[in-house]
Amino acid sequence: MPITELLERNANLYPDEVSLVEINPQLLEKSKVTWREYALIEPVHAKNSRQEMTWGEFNKKANRFANLLRSRGIRKGDKVAILLMNCLEWLPIYFGALKVGALAVPLNYRYTAAEIKYCVELAEADVLIFGAEFIGRVEEICERLPRVKQLFYVGEDCPTFAESYDTLVTYCSSKNPEVPLTDEDHAAIYFSSGTTGFPKAILHNHRSLMHSCEVEQKHHGQTRDDVFLCIPPLYHTGAKMHWFGSLLSASKAVLLKGVKPEWIIKCASEEKCTIVWLLVPWAQDILDAIDSGEIKLEEYELSQWRLMHIGAQPVPPSLIKRWKSVFPEHQYDTNYGLSESIGPGCVHLGVENIHKVGAIGKSGYGWEVKIVDENRNTVARGEVGELAVKGPGVMLCYYNDKKATEEVLADGWLFTGDMAQEDEDGFIYLVDRKKDVIISGGENLYPVQIEDFLRKHDAIKDVAVIGLPDARLGEIAAAIIELKPDVKCSEKDINDFCLELPRYKRPHKIIFADVPRNPTGKIEKPKLREMYCGESLVAAQINS
Repeated sequence: MPITELLERNANLYPDEVSLVEINPQLLEKSKVTWREYALIEPVHAKNSRQEMTWGEFNKKANRFANLLRSRGIRKGDKVAILLMNCLEWLPIYFGALKVGALAVPLNYRYTAAEIKYCVELAEADVLIFGAEFIGRVEEICERLPRVKQLFYVGEDCPTFAESYDTLVTYCSSKNPEVPLTDEDHAAIYFSSGTTGFPKAILHNHRSLMHSCEVEQKHHGQTRDDVFLCIPPLYHTGAKMHWFGSLLSASKAVLLKGVKPEWIIKCASEEKCTIVWLLVPWAQDILDAIDSGEIKLEEYELSQWRLMHIGAQPVPPSLIKRWKSVFPEHQYDTNYGLSESIGPGCVHLGVENIHKVGAIGKSGYGWEVKIVDENRNTVARGEVGELAVKGPGVMLCYYNDKKATEEVLADGWLFTGDMAQEDEDGFIYLVDRKKDVIISGGENLYPVQIEDFLRKHDAIKDVAVIGLPDARLGEIAAAIIELKPDVKCSEKDINDFCLELPRYKRPHKIIFADVPRNPTGKIEKPKLREMYCGESLVAAQINS
């Protein structure tokens, strides 16, 4: 069934139960009382610090936006681009677009004006709805978007080049527009993370979205008693599809606008969160804050927190060992996925398999997986090859890009571009991105393996390994290392630590610097190559 029917069901069955809470901790950071108490004591100052919405309100807001779109001529198959930071309005706007039969087109909030224009045009969006943070960027391009029929603004002080969403929806009906939808109808266009240049538009139907709901609920067992803490951006399939488990189980979710360790722990405590999805850097920061005494766990109520899971990137086993030493009662899980496979879960570790931490797992609920060679023939167990997945959540295509679609889709299989290998028990381990493999002196080096090794060093907070041009070897491995605060570590210390690695795997160059990550936690290796490859290329040419 179309995913919009889940929202209708929840609104009918649980109209007065809370569906979403938005927490803006920056407005409450100096408060010594709980966030709920602060809202009662200082209602004016706390106006935007903690807000909540019931399932009934959620559905009515979605219906109002759907009817606004309908009144402006938006019909089935049109596209609505969404450029918002996480907020209470985000998901009702998303579902309002779906309810009118349009495709929701979430946009990355880090996009420049040029990238916004590129993605809006690629998706052939008819509507762009945006928030206060994006006024300048949208104003820069709004007169160069001939296809966009409507510009809606969410927030106070609407700019003159747009119309006020907040004002307009108050005059719209809160009844379901009753647009007939099927599982096969197009539902959303997501964009690849853009780590290889301008992103590609990924088309999914309602069947894909519904399968994502089912996968998440099957893997993590959400019930109506669960409370999901959602921190990553909702424009990305990772955050949204994990929230889909809350939608399916009609349980509450909390949108936390910030990633400071104390905010995460305080939110989990005060909102009674039971499931928290983290990225690797956030989990590391939390543990560091506990170790330093910045966070005193005895000051918080965390007994209800049952599951911590991580995705979007390889997870160092040492991190989970450390986490379990601090939170021994927590279940741990990881999911692997891509926006092309409707987010997390096509490969899944499972809470019962914590002894296999480091693996991404086995095929997820309703999914098939295989590992293939360059001719797309299945490799023997233990050999490295490209990971391919097949299931109801595979994208329909790269929108308006037939060539790119044909490169990754064949007979229902999605060829992910990730290199992987399967162990003797059938668990799959990521080795690296196909494009990130370093060929040094004829040897294939997989940066993720070197990164996992380096993360065991007590002084290292984060690390990225990239290939740099070399006149003799073709490429050499360079390690960009971000040290923990106030920790001293030299290049010699790192080189001595790496003596445990085979000689060909040892980094030839050590660079102490910050490791850039995008909002979904992925290392921005193209940015690192841009920063460091130029000077190395010059050196290589001189040496030759």
